[in-house]
Amino acid sequence: MVKTILKSVKGYRLVSFLSILFILGEVGLECSLPFITAKVVNLMNIYAKADQITDKNELINLSVQLVVMAFGSLACGALSGRFSAKASAGFAKNLRRDMYEKITDFSFSNIDKFQTSSLVTRMTTDVTNVQNAYMMIIRTAIRSPMMLIFSFVISFILAPSLAWVFVIVIPVLLFSLIIIMICAMKVFRRIFKKYDDVNDSIKENIDGIRVVKSFVREDYEIAKFDKNADELKRNFTKAERIIAWNGPIMQFCVNTLMVLLLSIGSMVIVKGAHLEGNEIKWGNVEVGELQALTTYGFQALMALMMLSMVVVMIVMSFESMKRINEVLIEKPSLINPENPLYELEDGSIDFNDVSFKYSEHAKKYALENINLHIKSGQTVGIIGTTGSSKTSLVNLISRLYDVTEGSVFVGGKDVKDYDLKSLRDNVAVVLQKNLLFSGTIAENLRWGNENATDEEIKHACDLACASEFVESFPDKYNTHIDQGGANVSGGQRQRLCIARALLKNPKIIIFDDSTSAVDTKTDALIRKGLKDFIPQTTKIFIAQRISSVQDADLIIVMDDGKINAVGTHESLLKENEIYKEVYYSQNKIGGGANA
Repeated sequence: MVKTILKSVKGYRLVSFLSILFILGEVGLECSLPFITAKVVNLMNIYAKADQITDKNELINLSVQLVVMAFGSLACGALSGRFSAKASAGFAKNLRRDMYEKITDFSFSNIDKFQTSSLVTRMTTDVTNVQNAYMMIIRTAIRSPMMLIFSFVISFILAPSLAWVFVIVIPVLLFSLIIIMICAMKVFRRIFKKYDDVNDSIKENIDGIRVVKSFVREDYEIAKFDKNADELKRNFTKAERIIAWNGPIMQFCVNTLMVLLLSIGSMVIVKGAHLEGNEIKWGNVEVGELQALTTYGFQALMALMMLSMVVVMIVMSFESMKRINEVLIEKPSLINPENPLYELEDGSIDFNDVSFKYSEHAKKYALENINLHIKSGQTVGIIGTTGSSKTSLVNLISRLYDVTEGSVFVGGKDVKDYDLKSLRDNVAVVLQKNLLFSGTIAENLRWGNENATDEEIKHACDLACASEFVESFPDKYNTHIDQGGANVSGGQRQRLCIARALLKNPKIIIFDDSTSAVDTKTDALIRKGLKDFIPQTTKIFIAQRISSVQDADLIIVMDDGKINAVGTHESLLKENEIYKEVYYSQNKIGGGANA
């Protein structure tokens, strides 16, 4: 898992290494400062006893060393901070890009495994957690252990008779921090699942804002959001309360260490002070060394506490890493064959004993025993009750899903033999849910063909009956479209999406109930225009209205995932009960009297 995620560090390995290099320099210099300070203090004590400064050069040299080392430590710390920030931000950028690229390669069956709100959380909160953890790893996680080791080792070098105090205090703090981390980690694992619930509540409310307002359910949605937010707050509060014990325990250990060092050190000094030559010896501990020990003790304990916070952050990010890794290791269920076909001969379609279910664990097939032949250039209508798997059927043509059993042929070749891009370039789909992107009308239409000329755009809009309303706008084809097409009506969105699909100049074009928001007259004009101007293109209309399919060369009646009947309007009206029932109900005709 870690190896997979760390691949996103590419391009930022050098700055990561420089950050570690400079943090080692900062630790080395910072740990040397108390050592030099101890020499200065001892030297000043000697001069105070002698009542004169006997060697100015030594004092000046030590003072210059202190200043140089202090500025050197500052410079190393600043450079390390800059490089670690650049490395972590670049790592997060790469991680988001890699996840986004992976998601765009997903098939519908892959996307079905992840909720939209969960993917949003993984791309935002989870990546931010991993970014923060990475910065702490290349900075604090290097600094704290090195600071702890340096302080511990130098303390025993300076004054082994007092440094044993560290052996008492540090394990106490370490044990306490481990208990705190274990308790906090259990809570943090629950927190990330709550993020998904909050994001899901927000997305659902925004997506369905018109329905919410129509049914005056604002209070209900607010209450639902408050419940999820309150759950998140309670879990965070519990985790923070546990981590808050770090502070008092740390202060207790620091104060205990200071009391032990000062009390024991004072006794050693008072009992063992003597003069050796020009130097005052305080037992086997000098005054400067006692002062250095207190500094090293504080550094060691602070390093240990910071290390515990790093571990907590790493544990938090570990849950995030698992969620990110799930996306990165997910293998697209639809891949290109080794030697793909790039050209479609025509728009013919064949279903041979096709059965399909959305999950291998599903008990029931969405489509079952489908056998169908559609000639190139035919106009085909598909009609059936809600949930009869009309959309599932056409999704197999452009290979948005793969069949579970049987095979689908387009242009005389199995769809699995085609290059995915080439296949989908030749099979245009106008979805039931019409979606436009923020940008101008022309920019949206050029999704179908990025090199389309203004004349081609105008012609496509003419066929889709969109020219009239587009040219009524002041900016015409340069009119700005809000995200999702919020500033145009449902019927206008549908017609623009049809024009966008026509610009692909496909061999097959599928309309998944994509004229439901336009009036019957406009619907008829669109179908007539398509029949007259692109006769060579196979046209498939999924519709709820009989009027949208009755002129088709072939009409397919779907029922419960199976083909109930295939025929023309006239033959089905005579022979098929489902078709007759829909027709009579839509035309207000008594079925029994007019059958």
